[in-house]
Amino acid sequence: MMAVENHIPSNNGTLEASLRGSSSGNAVVLVPVPRYPAMPRLYSSSTKHSPSSDSLSGTRDVQLSNEATSSSDMCKVIFRVKGMECSACASSVEKTVKRLHGIQDASVALLDGTAQVVFYPAFINEQAMQTAIEDAGFDVVEIKNEEMHVNTTVCRLRIKGMTCTACSSCVESILEKIYGVKKAVVALAIEEAEVHYNPWIVSYKTLINCISDTGFEAELISAGNESNRIHLKLDGSASYSQKDMELLQNTLMEFLGVKNVETNLQSRTIVVAYDPDETGPRCLLEVIRKAGYTAALQRDLGAPDRSEEMKGYKLQFFWSCAFTIPLFACSMIFPYIPALKVILNTRIVNMLTVGTLIRWVLSSPVQFVLGRRFYIGAYKALGHGATNMDVLIVLGTNAAYFYSVYVAIRAATSAHFKETEFFETSAMLISFILLGKYLEILAKGKTSEAIAKLIELQPECATLLELDGNGEIRAEMEISTQLIHRKDVVKIVPGKKIPTDGIVVWGHSYVNESMITGEACPVPKKTGDKIIAGTLNESGVLHAQTTRVGSETALSQIVRLVKAAQMAKAPVQKYADKVSQYFVPFVVLAALVTWLAWLSAGFCHSYPKAWLPASMDEFELALQFGIAVLVIACPCALGLATPTAVMVATGKGASQGILIKGGQALENAHKVHCMVFDKTGTLTEGKPAVTRTKLFGSLDLPTFYSLVSSVEANSTHPIARAILQHTASLQEETSSQTWNSKVEGFESVTGQGVHAILAGKRVAVGNRRLMQELNVTLSEELQQHLQHMEDLAETAVLVSIDDEIFGIISITDPVKEEAAWAISMLQSWGVQSIIVTGDNWGTARAVAKRVGVEIVIAEADPTAKVEKIKDLQKNGMIVGMVGDGINDSPALVAADVGMAIGAGTDVAIEAADIVLMRSNLEDVLTAIDLSKKTFSRIKINYLWAMGYNLLALPLAAGVLFPFIGLRLPPWVAGAAMAVSSVSVVCSSLLLRSYKRPNSPNSLKQIKVAS
Repeated sequence: MMAVENHIPSNNGTLEASLRGSSSGNAVVLVPVPRYPAMPRLYSSSTKHSPSSDSLSGTRDVQLSNEATSSSDMCKVIFRVKGMECSACASSVEKTVKRLHGIQDASVALLDGTAQVVFYPAFINEQAMQTAIEDAGFDVVEIKNEEMHVNTTVCRLRIKGMTCTACSSCVESILEKIYGVKKAVVALAIEEAEVHYNPWIVSYKTLINCISDTGFEAELISAGNESNRIHLKLDGSASYSQKDMELLQNTLMEFLGVKNVETNLQSRTIVVAYDPDETGPRCLLEVIRKAGYTAALQRDLGAPDRSEEMKGYKLQFFWSCAFTIPLFACSMIFPYIPALKVILNTRIVNMLTVGTLIRWVLSSPVQFVLGRRFYIGAYKALGHGATNMDVLIVLGTNAAYFYSVYVAIRAATSAHFKETEFFETSAMLISFILLGKYLEILAKGKTSEAIAKLIELQPECATLLELDGNGEIRAEMEISTQLIHRKDVVKIVPGKKIPTDGIVVWGHSYVNESMITGEACPVPKKTGDKIIAGTLNESGVLHAQTTRVGSETALSQIVRLVKAAQMAKAPVQKYADKVSQYFVPFVVLAALVTWLAWLSAGFCHSYPKAWLPASMDEFELALQFGIAVLVIACPCALGLATPTAVMVATGKGASQGILIKGGQALENAHKVHCMVFDKTGTLTEGKPAVTRTKLFGSLDLPTFYSLVSSVEANSTHPIARAILQHTASLQEETSSQTWNSKVEGFESVTGQGVHAILAGKRVAVGNRRLMQELNVTLSEELQQHLQHMEDLAETAVLVSIDDEIFGIISITDPVKEEAAWAISMLQSWGVQSIIVTGDNWGTARAVAKRVGVEIVIAEADPTAKVEKIKDLQKNGMIVGMVGDGINDSPALVAADVGMAIGAGTDVAIEAADIVLMRSNLEDVLTAIDLSKKTFSRIKINYLWAMGYNLLALPLAAGVLFPFIGLRLPPWVAGAAMAVSSVSVVCSSLLLRSYKRPNSPNSLKQIKVAS
């Protein structure tokens, strides 16, 4: 670790004597003074939080972390400078700017009259630079300002101790105040934080320290790109020193293929970044073993391990019961048994009785030992100017406990004092809250089961085949799936799950991929076919070469996608976050007002003495009402209403083959007014095939296709693949030879086709628009033939040689069976459907007629698709887009909800908000239905959370007490508070029973929100 510090060397070599030392007399040290000031150290600005822990070396300099991969935040600005007449003027301007604090670089172009400056915006702004140039005697105007690219690192942290939305908001606020942090999102339901930060300014260790300072426990889950990184845990039975960790780090760094090694002595973990083509986990573990140490791979459980936390709350609850049950009996039961009543009422000192002393002794361990966690949480929250659930609990229980202590002390020091204490109130409150916390954690664990089940799809072991130089099997061995390297060959027997992504090199079988894609029918696999980790081999034996391992596999990517979705907050969550900021202060104020109101009414004799319960006076009654208000309010329920529902819904969607990338996509899906469909690969199968060919020239069919395939071989378009496949089958049938001439000047025109020079002739293969662009004449007969093909929903591919049409290839892409039904159901829900395609008008209209779409836009390039979506959005419509290709990715981003077909390109899948793994249009309906059900459940959760607080607070304040004598004792109020948060989580868990709509009758019941 080193401080970021740059010095500009002296240009004139002058030296200045600088005295450094104490009055006792130190030597005079001569230090060079640069002509221009040195680049400043990047201190935290006054508006950003920078604790002393920011620097591991004890200074306040910003440290360079191991994850750093790029420069710190910089901006570039260009000024127009007037008045420069010679190079001396330009040099003067350049030197003037470079002298300023916070300038990285400056260059002046005399001929253009411009000055380009790269600077750190944290230390200087454009106005200061402009003023400096003007002071030098030149006129200046800013003409361009842009932020330079900064590589931001993302780390995930597990945070323990958060109890409500106020806690998560506090952590989020602290993280966002740290200089160098771009964005921070804290998810209460899964107890994780995702932080985007500049690794050149701040490290993840600083983030952990800042969270710890707020009173919460934080530990690193991942930092930076987790691809090709493994986490190792050293044997816990041995002891290790810093020298051991340094030895391991140096040993691993010397190994071929290792890029970076990070060690942590405290947690005994090692993180290794490596090149999978050079090495892998087996080799790394062997290196550690030969160095004399033992390590194992850490397995991602998919969700925080709550077992210890659950065990802690369970144990604390049982211990609290051990004290609270006898305490309750001494207060509520034994006084009604004559023999025991006499004993309890026996006086020890003055009016202090045996019963009071017993209750004091029994309540104290519950208050201060078992309730210690609430004191710590409240203290640290208040220390950062925040309030949370712990503050309410501490205030309520302390009021009851210390008032009772006051009564006991007064009774011991007075011969006439006759007040009643209620030690049982604070003890029973803490007991019920501990029970509520235990049940809440238990319920939260259920919400994360979807990710855990996805991770469990990957088998623990795999059969590795050891091959000799000739590719023959030499041996088989059983190894952990985590130890598989890229390019290993594994054996998968029937009934076993596939351990990692790969390609079949031997054998054939049927593989059940329903657990990944949702497709129920087994898929045939043969040599050359791809297989997916976690899927089930059903019939034959397969040998497969691994292509993606560890975090690269499709299964790992799905898990990461679901985790990211659970981290992303739905827009509706902002409502709860805003309310939580004011909730606790409001409740404290309400409790204080309640206590004062009842106390004033009692002292003013505003209500009859008959209202007072037995053994209670006006002060005690008022205090009980105030405590009840404090402990019955529950911000937890409000904070859990949205994230728990989103967690369960995204997990359920993943199990149905629908990957939803966050709460916003989930929220917007059920609001869609218009759904825009691409045609090829979306409404159609995306597997075009050549159906017939019409020749117009003198070429025979094999020669014609050999010529066309030579040009199309450079294209990746599905139509090009169809032509190449047809050419290959034709050559097998006719035994014809391929065209051997070299292809030159190949050019692909998006949405039109391709053309190139072949044997000195220009060959063009594409649609009508391409021919028009190349000025190829289309005869009347040819145009009639094209129209006939388009009416049959066939795509016409024209082939010209030297601007003369030689043939037309007819290509058909079958319409998906479910397309018409899916669009019909969307229309019944009030969702308008539009087809926007790059194909010709005739084919587009024919497909639209088959599926029942009225509005069609054909021959549209990617820009036209985006413009159409923007036009719909300008009309106030929420627009969804379903596509599969690279040309669809801009439209998927522009749409409010982008849905990518799972069989589509990686670019489209990356751009989309929702990925349909099965490539089935029924999943569009399922995604909307799931969104509808989820937000209905969120509304119910909010209705319950808000309704509970709105009804419970007045009830606890004693609004009904004057009319029907209904009063909630504080311990009953505490029990109600615990039940409220548990009930919200249980309500969200009902989404686990969601069933995909599979019949027209059930689908017609769904109405999309307007």
